[in-house]
Amino acid sequence: MLIKPRLSWLAAALLIAGSGTPALAASAAAKTNAAAGKTLSSAELIAQSPDSEWRPLAPENTLLMELPQGQVLIELAPRFAPRHVANIRALAQGGFYDGLAIVRVQDNFVAQWGDPNADEAGLAKPLSAGASAKIPAEFSLPLKNIPKADFARLPDLDGWAPLTGFVDGFPVAANPKTGQAWMAHCYATVGAGRSDAVDSSTGAELYAVIGQAPRGLDLNITVVGRVLKGIELLASLQRGGPNMGFYDKAEQRTSILRLRLLADIPVAERPALQVLRTDGKTWPQLLQSRRSRGGWFVHQHQHVDLCGLNVPTRAAK
Repeated sequence: MLIKPRLSWLAAALLIAGSGTPALAASAAAKTNAAAGKTLSSAELIAQSPDSEWRPLAPENTLLMELPQGQVLIELAPRFAPRHVANIRALAQGGFYDGLAIVRVQDNFVAQWGDPNADEAGLAKPLSAGASAKIPAEFSLPLKNIPKADFARLPDLDGWAPLTGFVDGFPVAANPKTGQAWMAHCYATVGAGRSDAVDSSTGAELYAVIGQAPRGLDLNITVVGRVLKGIELLASLQRGGPNMGFYDKAEQRTSILRLRLLADIPVAERPALQVLRTDGKTWPQLLQSRRSRGGWFVHQHQHVDLCGLNVPTRAAK
C-alpha cells in the first residue's frame, strides 16, 4: 500500500524524439519498407506519422519538476481526477512543492515525493492558498462519461479488467458491468499517496511507478497523470531502506528545486514536446507492430498488454 510517510518506451521513440539524422534515416527506411510491402517497425511508423497525428501539451495540465539531476515532465489527467488536479495546480502555483523532497524510492515499485515533515505538528509545510486539505477520492469515473470515440480500445485480453485501452494518451481500464473506468497503474503512472482513510489524498504527496506495473493498486488510489519525460531520473535514484523504501536519513533524499505548471513558465522556457494522438491512424498501427515484431524477434506473440507500450512523445516541430 502507498501510505503517507510518518514524516503514470519506446527506445525507438526516444531515438527519434529530436530532429537530425536518426529521424531522417528512420523516415527514409519507413518509405523503403512501405514500398516493398514490409511490416513497418515502431520507429518507422513514428517517423512517418504526419503532424496531424500529434498533439501539443496543455500548459495548464502539465507540471515541470526540477531536480538536481534534471527535469521531470508530468501530464495531468483532469478528466479522471478533476478535484485532485485542481488541488495540484493550486499547490504548484503557490510554490508548495518547492524545497520538498523525494522521500521514498522502493525498488521495482515507486518513487514518492512530498513533505518529509507532513505528520509533524508545527513542522509541516502549510498548503498553498486555494488548495484544500480534504477532497473526495477519485478512484474511477462513470464509463458512460467517456465517449466511445475517445476510448482507443485494445482487443487484447487483460487479467485486471474486461476492457482496456487509451484515453487522452493515458492507459485506462474499465468494467461495463460496474460502469466504472479508471486509469491503470503502468510504468510512469503518477498517483496521489494516501493513508488508511480513503479520502486522505490531496495531491500534496505524489508518486510515480518505476517498476513492474502494480495493477493491484487500481481502484484503490487516485491516479492523477503520467510522467512524459524524465522517468529515468526517478527510476535511477538510490533505493531507500527496508521500511517500504522510505529514506532513513535526510541527506539521502533528493530535493525538489522547483515544481511549476507550464502555464506559469514563459513560452520560450517551456519544454516543447508533442504527444502521439490515440485517435489517429498511427496508434493502432503502432500497437500492431508490437504484436508482430520482426527482425531480431523469432516468436511473434500477437499480443500487447495495456502497460506494454506508453504513448510516445517527440520534440515539437
